[in-house]
Amino acid sequence: MAEMFLDVAAMVPLKFTWRLAEVFGRLWFRLDTRHRLIALNNLRLAWGDELTESERRNLARRNFIHLARVILELPYIRRLTSDEMDGFVAFDGLRHLDAALKKGRGVLVMTSHFGNWELMALAFSLLYHPINIVIRPLDSPFLDSLIDNIRTRGGNTMIAKKGSVNKVLRLLAAGEVVGLLIDQNPAWHEGVFVPFFNEIACTNKALSSLALRTSAPVVPAYNVREPNGSYRIVVEPEVVLDRSGDTRVDIEENTAKFNRIIESYVRRHPEQWFWVHQRWKTRPYHPWPRET
Repeated sequence: MAEMFLDVAAMVPLKFTWRLAEVFGRLWFRLDTRHRLIALNNLRLAWGDELTESERRNLARRNFIHLARVILELPYIRRLTSDEMDGFVAFDGLRHLDAALKKGRGVLVMTSHFGNWELMALAFSLLYHPINIVIRPLDSPFLDSLIDNIRTRGGNTMIAKKGSVNKVLRLLAAGEVVGLLIDQNPAWHEGVFVPFFNEIACTNKALSSLALRTSAPVVPAYNVREPNGSYRIVVEPEVVLDRSGDTRVDIEENTAKFNRIIESYVRRHPEQWFWVHQRWKTRPYHPWPRET
């Protein structure tokens, strides 16, 4: 039944889907108090006095509409062919990924929950080359199955985050491309506290650790929705890592550098990031002072 519904939904014209997302996104913003408050709090932490309360609320509403589009596009994306994808997605900067691959140490692609990230994963496999992506399985079995089908349909391989390090090391040694999303809040022991916008954010240190350990090039990639509704995937030049010889310092410095890169394109298109996630949930531990 679910498969039939998705197949029917995929036949709905995209322009109608986008109009429906406008209505659904506004309704979602009004009714979902929990995620609305999370988004507004994130925007307050991130932008501070750069935005007024009214501007934050307007941006959050636009973000819900964008996320509604991402959700409602899933049935369409699920059936995209290579030819159809070529008309829906354009790549910029693939030469940077090609140059990184020629170094022969594999490539770490740094990405985030921006634009339509599931579409980007599929586009890489259909229009460029299948890649490996480290993921955390979704809590909903139905959604996890749906998203996994989209991610792997073109030959991508998903790697469960838990216990993934050794597998990633083997893939890099074999010259493979491994994608990591590093823009969500990890457990404190998985991250380091570095700046992100106007706040300190616990940020996953795996990308820095792997890059420093293997010397695999780190190449940022993101995708952005264009005004006409299509998407543009941007692959940026390899990130030059800081290497002071102090591993702890280098992990922090490079993770902060990665955050600055992500922040740069979120600032350009703020409505297209995943503001409904509790990005600043994990806070630095400050023990209470002892009584004297």
